[in-house]
Amino acid sequence: MNLSFSKLPILLRPFLLSLILSVFFLAFLATQSPHHRLKTSLIKNTRKPPSNNSSAGGLRIRPGYSSYNAYIERQLNKTLNPKLRKIWTTRDWDRKVRVFVRFFESLKQRNLLFNDSRALSIGARVGQEVAAMRLVGVSDSVGIDLVPYPPLVVKGDFHAQPFVNRTFDFEFSNVFDHALYPWKFVGEIERTLKPGGVCVLHVALSRRADKYSANDLYSVEPLVELFKESELVEKTLGSIRTK
Repeated sequence: MNLSFSKLPILLRPFLLSLILSVFFLAFLATQSPHHRLKTSLIKNTRKPPSNNSSAGGLRIRPGYSSYNAYIERQLNKTLNPKLRKIWTTRDWDRKVRVFVRFFESLKQRNLLFNDSRALSIGARVGQEVAAMRLVGVSDSVGIDLVPYPPLVVKGDFHAQPFVNRTFDFEFSNVFDHALYPWKFVGEIERTLKPGGVCVLHVALSRRADKYSANDLYSVEPLVELFKESELVEKTLGSIRTK
């Protein structure tokens, strides 16, 4: 499907979803909905863990969290692990940055990311994605994570992003599997993107490789349905290599 984004109405914005492993590339178009924004704001303070019945349709919330605080503590166990943080900031750093530089350059070549884009990386850890975006010329880039890593990453919970509506032109994440509330994760992306903005997600299908994941995704459909302000316009098989 070939679409000319320049011919789309101003209220539409493209969303891109790239899936790793069972690797699909999905593109979404979205319209702004004030009603949906209100609902997103109202559910931010919900702290009761979702039912495990969320497995219907291919998205399963992993059991075992007695409270939202218990979920946060488990995520922090990984993020604050000194051995992992040393790996992320030393031997892993250059390799990850090189991969992301190539990826973001490809988005720029397709006019999906621009030097003047205001960009956010969601669940950025120590900020390799942010460093890569800045290297390709997207200077107004920042990441959020439960643990900040200045100057690349500020403190923030992706279930309730610390930004006002319509802040960013571009949002990227590869941590959807860590969302205890997937609908909030997506709702916050839609809330904080500007009209005409782009979101790119990397998501692994049907794989339990990360013991810190909070959900398992077995098909694309449940994730697509979470985008209440979006329309799927493209789906392509692909991959990203991290040599």
